Amino acid sequence: MRILPALLLATVAGVAHADEKEADTCLRTKIWSGYADGWAVRTATSTTLAEGEHRIYLVTLYAGNEYRFEVCGDSQVQDVDLVLHDANGKELLRDKTDDREPSLTWRPPSTDTYYLAVYAGKLAEGAEKGGVAMAVTYR
Repeated sequence: MRILPALLLATVAGVAHADEKEADTCLRTKIWSGYADGWAVRTATSTTLAEGEHRIYLVTLYAGNEYRFEVCGDSQVQDVDLVLHDANGKELLRDKTDDREPSLTWRPPSTDTYYLAVYAGKLAEGAEKGGVAMAVTYR
């Protein structure tokens, strides 16, 4: 019977788990620091993504406002990417960094519906999923 707990521990210890709370804490720090520069939160959310998986968020952006899209990945995420599309699917902006805390800033030319795609580009070795938090801020 002593072998079973050791086997269970080895099996559980070898799997890395996503931590949305870790990603959310990172994002909240960014949001709070932005308040001093006049940024306000439009929306914030978190999710769990497997490598290569993505989430698409529908956002209405208003002409005259400047928007900042920010993401934090947990320690399982090595690279997460952001892509902003217009209502017709045309790519407008793309994050070009290889990190887990990308950000884009944009001022829309007109009030319209846009799509923000968050991609889990690469996870740590052995990770099945990573926690990812995203915010849209504006001023």
